[in-house]
Amino acid sequence: MKTNVNLKTYNSFGFDAVAKEFVEINDANELQTLIRRGQLKNKEVLVLSGGNNILFTKEVFDGIVVFMNNKGIKRIVDEDNHAVFRVQAGEDWPEFVKQIVAKGLHGVENLANIPGKVGAAPVQNIGAYGMELKDSFVQCEAIHLETGKKRTFVNKECLFGYRSSIFKGMLRGQYVITSVDFLLKKDAPLNLEYGNIKAYLEQNGIKDPTLQQLHDAICAIRDAKLPDVKQIGSAGSFFKNPVIERAQFETLLKEYPTMPHYDEPNGKVKVPAGWLIEHCGPSTPSTGSGTAGTASWKGWRNEQVGVYDKQALVLVHYGGGKGEDIVELAQKIQDSVEEKFGIRISPEVNFV
Repeated sequence: MKTNVNLKTYNSFGFDAVAKEFVEINDANELQTLIRRGQLKNKEVLVLSGGNNILFTKEVFDGIVVFMNNKGIKRIVDEDNHAVFRVQAGEDWPEFVKQIVAKGLHGVENLANIPGKVGAAPVQNIGAYGMELKDSFVQCEAIHLETGKKRTFVNKECLFGYRSSIFKGMLRGQYVITSVDFLLKKDAPLNLEYGNIKAYLEQNGIKDPTLQQLHDAICAIRDAKLPDVKQIGSAGSFFKNPVIERAQFETLLKEYPTMPHYDEPNGKVKVPAGWLIEHCGPSTPSTGSGTAGTASWKGWRNEQVGVYDKQALVLVHYGGGKGEDIVELAQKIQDSVEEKFGIRISPEVNFV
């Protein structure tokens, strides 16, 4: 147990925030011991994993940060057409995906290069390029923060939704995920339909991509539009893509015929938040990229924070700022999008 720990290196935005208490967990049993000893009792607990989807809005976290750093990847089932892997919560997500793809297994390839740890992935039900974590999720093991008891949650119990789960909803703050089981297929069709995957493959002369080539293409696409957090602080995609009623979309399409969209199974329509943000905003960027006179948040910035010039969905911290600066910018963007399109976009990032 440590006290007064600076969390700057534990959050990808790179904001200074001090944790009153901090403990690193390298084995699930260590967490159970802490709970049994009452060291978490009557304290605000923040479970921190990769820190890639969190925004510290205060300079001091007056509680205890539990940093999950347990490691291990183990194949626990090996059948003719599939395998099941048990992965500890502290494992790096991009590295796990890389290992699975190298083994020729399908199920997580479109989730390549999403920063973070495995334990945080079910909480958010991470997704990208037409694939979500829930598609390969079997179950997870979690520890109750008050009793220290272990519990297994199977897929249907997690109530997975768009960037949500039971751990982000009714059980928020009650459990810590310690390991996750994934079912990976030894053969499956590749999902090339979402985003600009096909365009990238065509540009690079790849007509019939292998699993590895698809993985590498997605990594390249993400690298091209997302900042290196070692250079510029960010939390990746800051807003969720809104899902709207088809009638509203049809009305918008008449005025904005180039608006991209994706049909949802329930008859609704998903619209890329990045496109909405890029097509509204201040008429002249403060500094940085952008053309004077165009209404777009893309490339807008002040000295401390801004909107990434290669992807409007990404809010960035250039240094010297505070979490409140991002909160203020996010609210302005939300208001701007709602005013122009009648759509209220919601943050994907967790505010602390």
